[in-house]
Amino acid sequence: MTTARTIDELRRALAPLGADADVGLVPTMGALHGGHEALARRARAECAVVALSIFLNPAQFSPGEDLERYPRDLEQDLLLAAGWGVDLVFAPTVEEMYPADFATWVDVEGLGGTLEGAARPGHFRGVATVCLKLFNLVRPRRAYFGQKDAQQAALVERMARDLNLGLEIRLVPTARDEDGLALSSRNALLSTEEREAARALPRALAAGERAHAAGEDAEEAARSLLAAEPRLRPDYVRVERLDGRVYLLAAVQAGDTRLIDNVVLEGAVE
Repeated sequence: MTTARTIDELRRALAPLGADADVGLVPTMGALHGGHEALARRARAECAVVALSIFLNPAQFSPGEDLERYPRDLEQDLLLAAGWGVDLVFAPTVEEMYPADFATWVDVEGLGGTLEGAARPGHFRGVATVCLKLFNLVRPRRAYFGQKDAQQAALVERMARDLNLGLEIRLVPTARDEDGLALSSRNALLSTEEREAARALPRALAAGERAHAAGEDAEEAARSLLAAEPRLRPDYVRVERLDGRVYLLAAVQAGDTRLIDNVVLEGAVE
């Protein structure tokens, strides 16, 4: 496995592959876990070359969010990526991606201002900008995102379509722990009590899924179950159509940690 820390190193690593290389890209912010493994292994099964980026993108964090608390362990991440069959890791510094004179940002209107976009102003501007930079640098044929971040994936897909990037966005089902909690780097920030409380989030979404299947109100069913767990502070519970599927999406605050999750009500993630 090759590791590139600068854009020049990345370009030298990619040059022998040629312009038409079948590259799959897995964008991550590090603190790798089983959800990232699912993305990498899907890319490995579908692509000749698998690239994985590790970049804790400050542009998608608002002031007062958990940028400083976010887990970091590059050495462990590189060991995991190698074990998953990744060919190339791009792990740049903030200065490499955002030089002092950086002045160009990407905004996706509409979708970028709802749900997570409404709760975290500027978040999706940072996501769209860094993803476009990564796509321009790596030139992948496919990019892999997890269903847990369904809104993010839909937004990046819209950007890729609107800007004619010629790139396929692949959505991979949410990886979950034994207790049902969606795998997330932020789970490491939860205390034992917060982790116990957080289990109500997937249970609430499952209740909403059952309600929808019975012709009942999915949002109300999920909200009712969340209301029974006082240690969680719900932000939103919404049914929305994204990328041709209908989702029940929710965000909650457990202590100082924000968690998001969703289930598909109509359509499928394969």
